[in-house]
Amino acid sequence: MIKVIGVRFRTAGKIYFFDPADMKIEKGQHVIVETARGVEYGHVVMGVKEVEDQKVVQPLKPVLRIATAEDDKIEAKNKEKEKTAYQICLEKIAKHKLEMKLIDTEYTFDNNKVLFYFTADGRIDFRELVKDLASVFKTRIELRQIGVRDETKILGGVGNCGRELCCHTYLSEFIPVSIKMAKEQNLSLNPSKISGTCGRLMCCLKNEEETYEYLNSRLPSVGDYVTTDDGFRGEVQSVNVLRQTVKVIVTLDKDDKDVREYRVKQLKFRPKRKKEKVNINDAELKALEALEKKEGNSKLS
Repeated sequence: MIKVIGVRFRTAGKIYFFDPADMKIEKGQHVIVETARGVEYGHVVMGVKEVEDQKVVQPLKPVLRIATAEDDKIEAKNKEKEKTAYQICLEKIAKHKLEMKLIDTEYTFDNNKVLFYFTADGRIDFRELVKDLASVFKTRIELRQIGVRDETKILGGVGNCGRELCCHTYLSEFIPVSIKMAKEQNLSLNPSKISGTCGRLMCCLKNEEETYEYLNSRLPSVGDYVTTDDGFRGEVQSVNVLRQTVKVIVTLDKDDKDVREYRVKQLKFRPKRKKEKVNINDAELKALEALEKKEGNSKLS
């Protein structure tokens, strides 16, 4: 076991481990640490704790010091400088007529580097832009192209549920999500209803996936034949996953049919086979969009 603290550098960013170096560091404090990018100002989100050696990437770098009032002032000043740098970079992008969207600007604590985050449809030749920015800021410049998920994580916003986006509030890393999860939860496969603000599949599809997989495994499928505890055999018309109830079309006397609802424990049926995991991602979402567009055009013609 090894003693570590957990530090974040951005809102809902990844948590990095550092060696507390015998300092009494508590959750909520700020610390100055050395990273691959240089000296950084971080927020402690996990106090001193012992973790298993294999969970730590060696060598574990020590905390340089707990942030002082002077360090807090420097960080606040850097935030103001970032706003100025953002505006300057926007002007330079327009000057060079580059098809890129500037998302955010970030100074390292020691001002050794300025990072500019942007999105673009393809590769961008920004060599002249870097030279131009370096002549203005007199320090190292790094332009980093990010995806639409990262853009949304940085900018934040409100989701369809009316709450702040998960990725901007607590989700440290993006979890793989797939169309299969929406199918398992019996959600509409309309892309507009299962897509987040970023235009990709909603991260929250993962939240209840395991619960729905378990509940679905206990139910028969629509169209299956089941035997009820009152002696009928019928076809499954529909299932209610959360209530664990099943509507069955049963045949009464004189071939009359009736739809009756049963709890799953009142039925006998062959259990479902364990489904193989299918790796379906945003490519299927695009296919759905194309299919929806095609269907819309066919209705008009």
